[in-house]
Amino acid sequence: MRLFWLIFAPAIAYQLLAIVAGLRHLTRWATYRPSNFRPGVSVLKPVRGMDPNIREAFASQIAQQYPEFEILFGVRDESDPAAAEIHRLRAAHPEAPVRLITGADAAANGKVGVLMRLSEHARYPVWVVNDSDIKVTPEYLTQVVSPLEHSSIGVVTCPYRAMAHTAPAAWESLGIATDFIPSALVAQLLGVREFGFGSTLAFRAADLVRAGGFRSVAAYIADDYQLAKRLTSLGKRALLSTYTVETSLGQDSWSGVWMHQLRWARTIRASKPGGHAGLPIAHAGVWLLLALTMGAWVPAAVLAATRMLAAFIASAFVTRSRMAAFCWLAPAWDLYSFAVWAASYAGWEVRWRDSIMVLDAQGRIQSCSQIEQQNG
Repeated sequence: MRLFWLIFAPAIAYQLLAIVAGLRHLTRWATYRPSNFRPGVSVLKPVRGMDPNIREAFASQIAQQYPEFEILFGVRDESDPAAAEIHRLRAAHPEAPVRLITGADAAANGKVGVLMRLSEHARYPVWVVNDSDIKVTPEYLTQVVSPLEHSSIGVVTCPYRAMAHTAPAAWESLGIATDFIPSALVAQLLGVREFGFGSTLAFRAADLVRAGGFRSVAAYIADDYQLAKRLTSLGKRALLSTYTVETSLGQDSWSGVWMHQLRWARTIRASKPGGHAGLPIAHAGVWLLLALTMGAWVPAAVLAATRMLAAFIASAFVTRSRMAAFCWLAPAWDLYSFAVWAASYAGWEVRWRDSIMVLDAQGRIQSCSQIEQQNG
């Protein structure tokens, strides 16, 4: 029995850390009160195409209860269908501080090329970057900007819950709520300095200039992580906000979910190779299956209980996700995630929207081709 405990102790310890991290986050949420720090904010939103629920997401961004802000939407060209939606938004809300900027600077990462162009038009000292499909409530800017009052904080990022409209997307949403969010909470608990998500990156414009600007991350696929890495390299730290944003998943096929997860995995492998190599410790479902196979019933029961409790805290209380009702499936997600992890070592090719990209070992984009061209 002692040997069994030695084998499964690391996986159990990780789940206990996830439980503690979730409870600590909830304590922060219950006691957090935003300060009166209200600098002017430029929200930079690169947009491409029509993501699910994008109309509601755009409308939520302009409904901020914040004294001075602007929203700069950016598209590569006016033919992008999102441009028409932004024009409609401006017509419906002429009083909103919204501008549409067309064009992009040359960059391997097209999103960063748009951000580079947007940065030329931003007027305020604090910038907030978030993905086009992010939906928020009116207190969003107050919540994510006020921590920047402290000079020790270089970037604020947000946990998120994912709304799903198909069964494959619901499966991916389960993984976000019960696997990704706990890992982010553990990173915060352990004092990991460099992390940031596309859901929100709030930072000082002056810090970005010191860190090399958007151009310094233009070649990388993980622009959000690389941006946070550079901002925290200034001797500051990343803060996981107690505010949760909402995104919508557009994957309507199981193969689409697989390719999306594989892109994430290969991106993490390039960005943090050591951490990626150790990820199976977090896949409690794999260790649970092994324990059952070995007849280690007590370790198996502890693994199952701690895994589902960590998943429930993260999904039900931290992000308030609908997937909390399915947290009992978290061990099954672990088996799937382990398969994705293993496949991530089979190459450096990833799919991003309608493009296939080849990465180098540092996560830089080496080549990019349109899927239609490949199939032709």
